[in-house]
Amino acid sequence: MSRILIIAEHDGKSLNASTAKVVSCAQAIGGDIDIAVLGDGIDSVASQAASLESVTTVIAVNAAHLAAPLAANWAAEALHLAAEYSHVLGPSTTMGRDLMPRIAALAGVNQVSDIMAVNGPTSFKRPIYAGNAIIEVKTAAGAKVIATARVASWKSAADTGSARIEQRAASSTAAPHTRYIGLTAGGGERPDLQSASRVVSGGRALGSEENFKLIYSLADKMGAGVGASRAAVDAGYCPNDMQVGQTGKIIAPDLYLAIGISGAIQHVTGIKDAGTIVAVNKDSEAPIFEIADIGLTGDLFSIIPELEKLLHD
Repeated sequence: MSRILIIAEHDGKSLNASTAKVVSCAQAIGGDIDIAVLGDGIDSVASQAASLESVTTVIAVNAAHLAAPLAANWAAEALHLAAEYSHVLGPSTTMGRDLMPRIAALAGVNQVSDIMAVNGPTSFKRPIYAGNAIIEVKTAAGAKVIATARVASWKSAADTGSARIEQRAASSTAAPHTRYIGLTAGGGERPDLQSASRVVSGGRALGSEENFKLIYSLADKMGAGVGASRAAVDAGYCPNDMQVGQTGKIIAPDLYLAIGISGAIQHVTGIKDAGTIVAVNKDSEAPIFEIADIGLTGDLFSIIPELEKLLHD
């Protein structure tokens, strides 16, 4: 029977929504599911993790050197905890893609990336070629499985659980070659792009960094995360961590609003699992309309104020 350990992602106060999606992946694998919460003063996060369905135990490890989400520090601690488990899972977020390969390297196994479906405890499906093909990946018999779950492919596990919380002392020490300087969040209080249920994205048609503020304003009215096409990022309208698509973030919000985005295949790859896609573009022949559930042809500089007015009303 599989024993699965999930490394929780959090900001020190709140559990990232991606963790609940990894739990759903673990449920598909089958077996006992535990969650490790690493940090310092993370009792509230541990309680949130304990509420996830199917979780048996939450292992809370409090230590000063684990306070910041540094993969160099977390990997050593996670490796120690992993000794008891057949599977170690994390989300395919920016943090997960930094952390999980380090754990796999320390454990001496190959990492399985972006699990989107489970065939069995050691057999998984993952996308390749920008999602245009799906391959089956099998791990060696008896080898520890260390993997990331493709967040866009899994629904969040319910918060109806009541796992026990076990406090453990850290077994690792701070990595000598890495130190935490600080964290600057460009999105302010907006929802995290990779876990937001609503996302508003802007494209090159905005024309400037100043005009891109229209996207921020609309998103704030909607309580949405903010994304962008690669063209908008390359033009300098917004930071590159907002890029959605093949070379950016793969997301699956309930609602995705694409404004001034043509719909290149690289961008579509990042949103194909979204619930409802709404497109606004003045070009009625734009490829984005081929995948949009709702399309609106018109000048975005007129449409965005109208949408904000309707939201206000």
